[in-house]
Amino acid sequence: MPLSVEEVLETYWDDIEPLRNPVMLVALRGLFDIGGVATSALDWMLKERDFAVVADIDPDPFFDFTQERPEVFTDTDGDRQIRWPENEFTVIRYPEGARDMVVLNGVEPHVSWGVFTQSVVEVAKGLGCTLVISLGAAAEQVPHSRVPFVVGSTTNADLASRLGLSRPQYQGPTGVAGVLLDALDQAKIPNISLRVGVPHYLMHAQHPKSAAALLQHLQHVLGIPTDHANLQQEIGRWQELHDAAVEGDPQASAYVQMLEHRHDQLVEKNMPTGDDLAAELEEFLRNQSDDE
Repeated sequence: MPLSVEEVLETYWDDIEPLRNPVMLVALRGLFDIGGVATSALDWMLKERDFAVVADIDPDPFFDFTQERPEVFTDTDGDRQIRWPENEFTVIRYPEGARDMVVLNGVEPHVSWGVFTQSVVEVAKGLGCTLVISLGAAAEQVPHSRVPFVVGSTTNADLASRLGLSRPQYQGPTGVAGVLLDALDQAKIPNISLRVGVPHYLMHAQHPKSAAALLQHLQHVLGIPTDHANLQQEIGRWQELHDAAVEGDPQASAYVQMLEHRHDQLVEKNMPTGDDLAAELEEFLRNQSDDE
């Protein structure tokens, strides 16, 4: 028999207090999260926050466990446990911010993408999310010495116009992120894809600067604290390490200088400010609520 959402999705939100203007954030470790930047950014954002698990997707039908292996660990009582790949939905309340958040910070499944993405849609509907933002990271020609750009796209014409986002142009093989955005479109749930660049010559390194850029963008646009400023010490160490590596290689140094020049030229172009984007998004979400 075909797999169904009811078989794989467990929900626990019946008794929670209503959420305030909720928006869902989705980051999945896999093809569209180079260096684990998006998932590590959400880990950082949730680090000091109280949250509640409101739903989870059973991993068993979605993974080849020879490729995404479960982990054995010893818990605080000294008992051995198995940690399976998790796709849990958590709720974070921001009384000091503009809205509450629903977060899926998980792992890209190997199979049954249709049922997986429909499960995400059901959670968004069930919790009244007016917008879903998919987060990712891609290898690009960005120098490690500069703050990388965060770029976005959406199929929603109103959102694209208000926020200066592009309409998706890519055609070719996709990941579960592409299937998810199509499922959200079919369900008429507004959605945005945000992607931050990572230096293509450091693809296998950690990227706190890219994670901080993504978090800063979310803080500006969504009006929630993301604690991105607390990454500065880690960014400083990361920068020193890679500066030293580049300076010892004249060819690499010349290449990075070329990337810096091109990046600085792009920065000089007129781009909307974070406050402008936040105001436009707030008006869009307000209009969405009025239409319901």
